[in-house]
Amino acid sequence: MGESNLGKRRVTLRDVAREAGVSLKTASNVINNGGRMSEATRVHVQEVIQRMGYRVNVAARNLNRDHTGFITLAVPSLTPPYLAELANRVIDEARKRDYSVYVTTYAEGSMCGARSILQHFNSTVSDGMILSMSEVEDIVPEDLDVDFPLVVVGARTTWGKTDHVTTDDIRSAADAARYLFARGVRRLAVVGARQDCDIESLSHAEEGNAELRLRGIIDACREADCKLDLNLVGITGQDWTIGAGARAMRRIIEAGVPFDGVIALNDQLAIGVISALTAAGIAIPDQVQVIGFDNIEEAAYLQIPLTTMDSCLEWTSRVAVNRILARIQGEHLEPELITRTSRVIARQTTR
Repeated sequence: MGESNLGKRRVTLRDVAREAGVSLKTASNVINNGGRMSEATRVHVQEVIQRMGYRVNVAARNLNRDHTGFITLAVPSLTPPYLAELANRVIDEARKRDYSVYVTTYAEGSMCGARSILQHFNSTVSDGMILSMSEVEDIVPEDLDVDFPLVVVGARTTWGKTDHVTTDDIRSAADAARYLFARGVRRLAVVGARQDCDIESLSHAEEGNAELRLRGIIDACREADCKLDLNLVGITGQDWTIGAGARAMRRIIEAGVPFDGVIALNDQLAIGVISALTAAGIAIPDQVQVIGFDNIEEAAYLQIPLTTMDSCLEWTSRVAVNRILARIQGEHLEPELITRTSRVIARQTTR
């Protein structure tokens, strides 16, 4: 059968087998790098594949292996830059492994939240789920007893029920505080607390971005003999936007308690902090040094480029995709907490 007879129709594996003069099974074995045949036959079939422009139908191949070729990424929202970048990186990592990603959002803290998305997972369209767990979800251990491959990312505990991939927020926040102390900061402010702070309870926090980061900051303050003044802790609730950061910083400035360093618990809050400090005529970094978290793209391009803690999203996405695909492929892995400490990305908001 000549190539010209195929017209514009998609070349099939059967076409390749016929053109190469081999069985369909032999052609399939060449595609899948398996089977027993002479090296000359394998090379001949590969040449025909290349000449005819045959492309593997990944979806069909995966269905034949009882896999869909898709994984689901569930996030509370795609509005925060951190979560949007997480989605992009997971898609890129999956693509390297011939997998596609369904990205879906869930309504935080509602009947249609993470519990619902776990309960209604459809294994006929997706092989497993990577779940970015919101801090406001009312999740219990039994919710993670699912019959499909699951990997959780983020700062919520998984009680050892499933793989959990996350940065070590306690150590990372402690490192951020130490970085400021090493540059002369003695009166530290923090912006991004969810609620009124209790130093004792925060010292034993086990989950939550804000809580774990505050725990790390408190630990570093004790090491440096520099007590955290609760009058210098800006409360933003669940709102970690630029506006929330600016409003919290203005309240701290207006309170009149001296400070010379600020840790904002994410970069959007830090951008708001910089705006409020600048509007008040406070020089950065000469009078007040500022550090954020997540290293969003905008951080490097501000009028005063922002010192921040790396998000480790490249690592998070790679490890999460590797773990979910290992489980999909049937590897019997014990649930594991996989962590990594962030690093300081130094820019001009610190000395």
